[in-house]
Amino acid sequence: MEFYSLAQAILPSYGIQPNDYTCAPFGSGLINITLLVKDRQGAPVHILQRVNDAVFRRPEDIAANLRVLGSHLSRHHPNYLLPLPIPTLDGQDYERSNNNWWRVIPYVPGSHAIDICTRPEEAYEAAFRFGEFTACFEEMNVSKLRDTIPSFHDLNFRWHQFQEALQTGDATRISSCPREIRSLHEQAGIVDTYRRILSDPQVRRRVTHHDTKISNVLFDASLKGLCVIDLDTVMAGYLVSDLGDMFRTYLSPVHEESADLGAIYVRSDFKQAILDGYQEKMADYLTEVEHRLLDYSGAFMIYMQALRFLTDHLNNDVYYGAAYPGQNLVRTRNQLTLLQEYQQSLH
Repeated sequence: MEFYSLAQAILPSYGIQPNDYTCAPFGSGLINITLLVKDRQGAPVHILQRVNDAVFRRPEDIAANLRVLGSHLSRHHPNYLLPLPIPTLDGQDYERSNNNWWRVIPYVPGSHAIDICTRPEEAYEAAFRFGEFTACFEEMNVSKLRDTIPSFHDLNFRWHQFQEALQTGDATRISSCPREIRSLHEQAGIVDTYRRILSDPQVRRRVTHHDTKISNVLFDASLKGLCVIDLDTVMAGYLVSDLGDMFRTYLSPVHEESADLGAIYVRSDFKQAILDGYQEKMADYLTEVEHRLLDYSGAFMIYMQALRFLTDHLNNDVYYGAAYPGQNLVRTRNQLTLLQEYQQSLH
């Protein structure tokens, strides 16, 4: 459907006359379809977004979570900036069109996102904002939140998926990557630590973003962080998810798609910036046990992503897909190399 036709179908439900606005693709997200809505003067005013209900099977659970977050903020942190969707004129969380779920989100004036973390200062600002996000909900009962992607960062679940793929996956692919399979088994102690986390009352479940890549923070013109965005994966979780995902995606100078394993290393100044930014808001809330898990966070998330990539490779790329043969194996090797570099950096 053309962008103008999309605007014609969706925007009137929000009291927005589409003839007065233009729509164009926006951002680098891969899951949802996102459009930027501009007025006649060319000023951005709204984000129009279609929720991918193949990934988020129950979009109404996302909406329920965002209502809980918004209610908490209005009572306890009314000045905290969190761009939440606007209800339709008849009070609905979404506008349904052609069996698709659409929503409108306010555009944050003067903001922009970045796709690659290139400076420690950016890592600090992002970590500060993600820490601030979780800290704002420290007193909230997380049982009010629904799981929008069940078992998303459950390492036990990902381990069992991997074991199942070794039994039922593509036999040729299984036989072609013994080194990667062996490496993941040799690192299974990371799973054992996660299992201990699950039973430790000193490791708290908190409001967790679960997708802390740099593009999910908005910056101003001076590269100061403004707020976090992309709230569909907000669920109850552990600090190892958010902190670990920052380590996984900010520390290496090359992307997870890179086949140049020699270019992968841990930028220690970026790691310190992440720790400083996150702990500036969260240090007083963390238990002694959680402080000891800060370094583990990186291993947890890098290892889990390696598991997921190799599992998908063995299952013939049914989840992530592959733009070329063996892409998920390349991604696995990338993450295993990053894991090795990360673990060496701790000594």
